[in-house]
This record gives sequence, structure tokens and C-alpha cells, in this order.
Amino acid sequence: MSQKRYIVDLSDAEVQALETLLRTGKHSARKLTRARILLQVHQGKTDREVADNLGVNLSTVERTREKFVHSATLEEALNDRPHPPKPRKLDAKAEALLIATACSDAPDGRAEWTMQLLADRLVELQVVESISDETVRQTLKKNDVKPWLKQQWCIPEVDAKYVWRMEDLLDLYGEVYNPKRPVICFDERPCPLIGEVRVPIPAQPGQPERYDYEYKRNGVVNLFACFEPLAAERWMVVTQQRTKADFAHQMKMLVDVYRPDADCIRLVVDNLNIHHPAALYETFEPQEANRILKKLEFHYTPKHASWLNQVESEFSVLSRQCLNRRIATQAELVEEVKAWQDERNAQKATVNWRFSSADARIRLEHLYPKFEQGN
Repeated sequence: MSQKRYIVDLSDAEVQALETLLRTGKHSARKLTRARILLQVHQGKTDREVADNLGVNLSTVERTREKFVHSATLEEALNDRPHPPKPRKLDAKAEALLIATACSDAPDGRAEWTMQLLADRLVELQVVESISDETVRQTLKKNDVKPWLKQQWCIPEVDAKYVWRMEDLLDLYGEVYNPKRPVICFDERPCPLIGEVRVPIPAQPGQPERYDYEYKRNGVVNLFACFEPLAAERWMVVTQQRTKADFAHQMKMLVDVYRPDADCIRLVVDNLNIHHPAALYETFEPQEANRILKKLEFHYTPKHASWLNQVESEFSVLSRQCLNRRIATQAELVEEVKAWQDERNAQKATVNWRFSSADARIRLEHLYPKFEQGN
């Protein structure tokens, strides 16, 4: 038998270092395999025995021994040699063109750009001779471009009226609490009634609750909400529908039941067509409508700016904590919403609003109209 050219003779410190590496930390599979090869070769096992024990090729064992002998340190013997960088398939100009193409409208007959379509377009424009869809994907990922992703969004028309209404509400939220002049945010949302067609299976250890994918639609009802942030109180009312008359009756309850001692209720509402003082004149006698409206002061949010109505935060919490399930009947919905409302009122949970007009003029400066200094 010919004598091996590359002899592995580990010192005690190197043996201890390899054993520690195998016991602790996270390392690549190739690094761990090389450590096991060196230890077994050091113990006197033949290359064939080591290869069979570790499930690797004989040549892998031979190359590991050779690398150990030629390396200056044990760490160098265990790690991969640095690979020379590959030439970039796309230079900066070509990469910019790819991003611009991915952000443009998709070709006729296509809903969106795919990686292969983008690769073919670069070849068609003679930017490169050839390019894989994976290279396109990695380039877009590096630049955080997702041509397949679309979001439905409220895109506001920002003008001076938007800014005026925004600052009106921000100033209102910044006032000190005055029980005689409370600020109350009002809105509504639909609530679908969905029933089970099969009895769900309760959760148990090792198995979550299971419910059938089939369900029964029982119609849709409406949920009105009044929220007074500085008093940490909210009132929820479920109604069969959402009409001007329903809105008018909610205003009557607000004035006569929720805040009867208030001199003036500053009401924050959005621009829905029923949110108008005229709705009360269409519902009540003129004297009654006038009596209610004398205690209300309307403050409208800008269009497409629901973030300025704090009751939206309450709806978000309500959806996550209470409504994120199947509720079959209006009576059940009323009971569940009231339980949630009473608990949240008892906890004095509220919205800690900190955004002011001064903040808006800095952080939302781009929304403000630009004007010449001399005007």
C-alpha cells in the first residue's frame, strides 16, 4: 500500500476545537462534515472507512486532508475558499430600466408582469443577450420591487380644503377635556351575519378548533358607534339598516341619553350623505330637529381621510377582539358587542392621540399648498 501524501496530525488543542465546534453553535453542513473527517482520519481510520461512516465520496475525504495540510490554520482548513465575484449581469443602467419596466403597465393581455416576461423584455430591448427569470427576481427583490403585488388604497385629493379640515380636527383633539363641550367621534360599519351549517369541533390539546368551510348568510346589519376619547367611553348600537332616519335617531340619543348635560357636542363625522344636519329635519318635527342641532357642532373629516376619525381605531379593536368570528343573528351580535363595550368602558381604554397641527406641518409638509412669498 502506497503511503499517503497528506497526513492529518492534529494537536490536542485542534482536537478540542473540532469537538467543541461539533457540539455548539450553528455552522454550515460542509464545515461540520470537514470537522468530522479530520477527527476520524486523526483517529487512524482509513479514507474508505471515513467515507462510509459519513456518507461522502472518497475524493471528499482526500481533498479535506490535502486542504488541511496546505492551510495555515485549522479555521482555514474548515471554511470554503472565497469565490471570485461573478460579473454583474445587469449594470446600473440596465437595472434601472428593469425597475422602470416592472413598475409600468403590463403588456396587453396580461394582468401583471411576471419574471419571465421581464426577462424576455430585456432581451427584446437588447439590454442583454440572455437573462434568467431568477436573476430578474433577485434584482427586483434587492430593490424591493414587487410587480405582482397590488393594494387597494384610499387615494385622497389633497388641497387646501383637505388641510383646513385636517387641522380643524387636530386642533380639536388637542383641546383640554371639557365635559360641557365634549368631542365625540361617530361612524358606522356593516356587520354580516354568518351562521354555521355544521357544529364546530372544540379545540383540544394538540388540535385547534375546527369549523366547516361552508356557512350560511343571514343578511347584513349596521353598527353605529359613538366614541368620546377623552372620557374613554363608547356606545354601540346595532340597527337593521343605515338611513338618514337611523342617523337622526342616533343624534337624538347622543344629545338626550349619552351626554344630556353637555352644552355643545363637537361631533366628528365623515362625509357620508346621511351625516348631515338636514337628516334631522327629514326625520323629526322642525322644533325637535332644531332643539337637537342646537347642541351639535359638526366637524367633518377630509374626504378619504378616515385616519382622522378616532372611532376607526375603536372599530379596528372591535373587529379583532369581538367580530373576528361567525355571528349568526342580530340578537347575538347585540349581546356580544354590548359585552365588549361594557368591558372596554370599565377598563377606561381609549386612544392616546398625539398628532397635532404642528406635527402635520412638519411630517405632512408635502400636503400643504405651496405659495409665493410675495402673495
